[in-house]
Amino acid sequence: MLRKYSNSRSLADNIKLGTLSAFSAGMVNIGSLLLFFAFSSNITGHYAILAAEIVKGNLYQVAVVFSWIFLFFFGSFTSNMFVIHINQKNSYLAHAIPLILEILCLLFVGVYGDYFYSETLVETEYLLAVMLFAMGLQNGLTASISNFSVKTTHLTGTTTDLGILFSMFTKKEYRNNEALVGKAKLLLAITISYITGAILAGFTYVYLGFKMFYLVSFVLVVIIIYDLSKLRIKRFLHQRKYLKINLENVKRYGQIDKEKSIAS
Repeated sequence: MLRKYSNSRSLADNIKLGTLSAFSAGMVNIGSLLLFFAFSSNITGHYAILAAEIVKGNLYQVAVVFSWIFLFFFGSFTSNMFVIHINQKNSYLAHAIPLILEILCLLFVGVYGDYFYSETLVETEYLLAVMLFAMGLQNGLTASISNFSVKTTHLTGTTTDLGILFSMFTKKEYRNNEALVGKAKLLLAITISYITGAILAGFTYVYLGFKMFYLVSFVLVVIIIYDLSKLRIKRFLHQRKYLKINLENVKRYGQIDKEKSIAS
C-alpha cells in the first residue's frame, strides 16, 4: 500500500490504501462532530465560516478558522515534502512518516481528551486544530502517492466523480472500459469504507468517548505494519533467491574445475 508510488501502483494497491484510510477518516470526522460539534476531515464548511466571520468583523474567530484551514493545508504540504524528498532513498519510510505523525496527533487528542479536557472553548479550538492537521497529513499522503487517485478525508469530489462515472456507464462503450470501471470500484470502496467508519464511531462513541481515537490510531498502525511485513517478506524471498543462484553457481563452477582436473 505504501511502498509503491504514483503510476507504479495497481488498482488493488489503491483500494487497500483507500478503504483503510477512508475508514479511519470517517471515524475521526464523526468523532469530532460528536465531541466538538465541528467537522475535522474536510475544510469546505470552514471556508464558509471564515467568510461569515469576516463579514461579521469577528477578528478572533477569523484567526481561529483561518488557522484551522492553514493547518489542513500544512498537513498536506508536510506529507508531500516527505514523499518528494525521501522517496528516492526509502519509499516506504517516506510514505510511513506522515502516517506516524497522524497517529501521534490522534493519540494526543485521545489522551488529552481522556485526562485533561475540561470542555473549554479554547481547548476545543486547539484539539480541532490538531485533528485538521492530522487529516491534512492523511489526505496529502494518499493523494500524493496515488497520483491524485485516492483522497479519503472527504467525499465531495468522490460523490461528484461517481455521479459522472455512472452517467457514463449508461453507454456500453464506457461500461467496457476497464480503467473507468476500476476507478468506479475504487471510489465506491472509499465511500463505503468512510461511511462504515463513521457508523462504527457513532456506535462506539457512547462507550469509548475519546478512546475512539486509539481505535483510529490502531487502524493506521495496521496500514504501516501490513506494508512493513510485506516488505520484509519480499526481501527475504529476494535474498533466498539470490542465495540459491549463488549456490548453483558454486556447484556448477566446482563441477567444471573437477572435470578439468580429471582431463589434465
